[in-house]
Amino acid sequence: MAGTFIRVRCDDCENEQVLFGKAASTVNCAVCGSTLATPTGGEATLHGDVVEVVEAR
Repeated sequence: MAGTFIRVRCDDCENEQVLFGKAASTVNCAVCGSTLATPTGGEATLHGDVVEVVEAR
């Protein structure tokens, strides 16, 4: 599995959530439900602020 785990801050509620950089499905915020990542066939398009790269492989 080649990819990275990224901590993203939601623009709407400031919740921080860890997600996979190559997400294969839409990732929603666990608190408010807004979209954090949209799949593109490779690296996901992120819709929040990247706080840190948690684990890079």
